[in-house]
Amino acid sequence: MTSGSGLQAGLKNRHLSMIAIGGVIGAGLFVGSSSGIATAGPGILLSYALVGTLVVLVMRMLGEMSAANPTSGSFSAHADRALGRWAGFSIGWLYWFFWVVVLAVEATAGAKILEGWIPAVPQWGWALIVMTVLTATNLVSVGSYGEFEFWFAGIKVVAIGAFIVVGLLAIFGVLPGVHADQASFGNLTSHGGFLPHGPGSILTGVLLVVFSFMGSEIATLAAGESEDPQRAVTKSTNSIIWRIGVFYLGSILIVVSLLPWDDASIAKDGSYVAALNSLGIAHAGQIMNFIVLTSVLSCLNSGLYTASRMAFSLGQRGDAPKAFARVNGRGVPMAAILASVVFGFVAVFFNYLSPDKIFLFLVNSSGAVALFVWLVICFSQLRMRKIIQREAPEKLVVRMWLYPYLTWATAALIVFVLGYMLTDTEHDGRETVLLSLLVAAIVLVIAVVKERIRAGRPAPATEAPADKVSIG
Repeated sequence: MTSGSGLQAGLKNRHLSMIAIGGVIGAGLFVGSSSGIATAGPGILLSYALVGTLVVLVMRMLGEMSAANPTSGSFSAHADRALGRWAGFSIGWLYWFFWVVVLAVEATAGAKILEGWIPAVPQWGWALIVMTVLTATNLVSVGSYGEFEFWFAGIKVVAIGAFIVVGLLAIFGVLPGVHADQASFGNLTSHGGFLPHGPGSILTGVLLVVFSFMGSEIATLAAGESEDPQRAVTKSTNSIIWRIGVFYLGSILIVVSLLPWDDASIAKDGSYVAALNSLGIAHAGQIMNFIVLTSVLSCLNSGLYTASRMAFSLGQRGDAPKAFARVNGRGVPMAAILASVVFGFVAVFFNYLSPDKIFLFLVNSSGAVALFVWLVICFSQLRMRKIIQREAPEKLVVRMWLYPYLTWATAALIVFVLGYMLTDTEHDGRETVLLSLLVAAIVLVIAVVKERIRAGRPAPATEAPADKVSIG
């Protein structure tokens, strides 16, 4: 079965469910949480809760628009319609750039783990192997991407679920055969209090954890290739609260309860490995490395899928080369996938050639894109609600709560976080925002110039103006 765009509707409901769950659990949760804990202590829970609330609200807005009009371009296509071609073009290309850089980051992280297990193959060799295998998976069919992601995400979900259960049993002192002498909810307050570095550390914690939440929007991009797009979007939007509550807040609560937040092993081994090691569980480090590797492969798999579908959507709207919008007999946009992979490989190459200059620039200049995307979703939803109500009110099956007040409050919070990042010189916050704004400005200038050129040409008879395209 083929969707209206030419893409294959090859994703089953079970695929979509796991993509939605797995998209929330990035490798950043396992890898990046230790620096957040060191900065905010147990108060990092409030940082995660704050960003989690932000993501829930943004996903509710995106769910409202995507349930009414499921498309592989997701928020970029909605911004195109609600705010103008310049907005869809800019945010689409910035998002594509973000995921292409993520491909390089994750390929390198995965290669490090694999080289530790099989040192005979050099790190760059592992990065090449991992990228090649997942490229092949994405090129075969959307169903094979969905199947891979189903199992990758399944392993992550089972692992975090088991971690939470084992941790709770240890905290309550009913787990046999482990050394749980440190484990207690008392660890939340007994080492300098719940906020050992003061309330300001909650906001600094937000800066460190916000990027590990990027990926929750993947389900809305994938919905366009599912059997029942509207149902898939509605389901993934409605379930995001418990997904963030369990996987993020639940697992981090276990980490900071199993051992004191200032324990040296958290920084040395990573938060989850340190927590398992504190129980004396054999081979805890290797078990966690396997789970982190699964997360990395999942993130790579989804990143390649997401980047290629955004490139495909941009191609469809005339904002990228036309070849990106072509699909083969299996409904796969080969040119969009290969172009994304090529740039991913270039970024991997820069990571080995110049990790402290070129690659650091790439990482920092894409770092604040998540916040830009969320901000654009807020402004798109403010306009799109009126358009949907006017043209197809029956398609408002998901509604943003307390519209428009909560949408404005969410946008204000995102702007506040970006502003606070500009004051952060210790964790590269200022550099990340300024470099990301520089890249955004360049893309925006290209968008405006392109729009001027397009406006100067007579429109083809078949092309309807952007504001006349119907919902659906």
